[in-house]
Amino acid sequence: MNGPIIELLVLAGIAVFFIMRLKNVLGTREGYEAPRVQDPEQSTAPDFEVIEGGLDQDIADHVDINSPAGTALQEMKAVEPEFSLTEFLGGARQAYEMILMAFENGDLDTLKPFLSNDVYESFESVIEDRKAQGLVIEATFIGVREVKVVGATFDRASNEGEITMKFIGELTSIVKNEDGEIIEGDETTVKKQKDIWTFARVMGSNDPNWQLVATGE
Repeated sequence: MNGPIIELLVLAGIAVFFIMRLKNVLGTREGYEAPRVQDPEQSTAPDFEVIEGGLDQDIADHVDINSPAGTALQEMKAVEPEFSLTEFLGGARQAYEMILMAFENGDLDTLKPFLSNDVYESFESVIEDRKAQGLVIEATFIGVREVKVVGATFDRASNEGEITMKFIGELTSIVKNEDGEIIEGDETTVKKQKDIWTFARVMGSNDPNWQLVATGE
């Protein structure tokens, strides 16, 4: 077996290993999806005032108010009445783009304040593996296609609330080796990135920031 063929097999093996590590940390990516065109007549949901003893429309607009998640969210508001799920979703959308792109770019300083220790260590491990192999990701974020609450819990003892979100983002990305050669991806192909992320925060605390405490797909 000659030299070029051996080199090609080694690069292919590295690419497969790297892709599997990314999938474990950040979910799955699928093939091309044409960007969805938003209906210009579609309006955003208006803000609703929470009426004591009545239906909390801010929660009901996003989850079944009588579900375990709905109950947990109501308990969060009992501790922190000014909490708005609608505003949280807007912040989560922005956090998703920021965290995803900081990971792709290997920017650990940006990631650290927004991740729990366990999640940070997991992200750091993948980024360090990437550097050790001389691999570089070049990614462009296209947009968020879906943001959805899929679960919520509330710990009455600690007042810690957790909200689990489903994200579907769109981006282009390529992986280059240390020689600048593309070994994975395509610069023009838009791929879907699916993630299930859980954010946590102590309700009623002075710190308004939520941390990413778990990732999945």
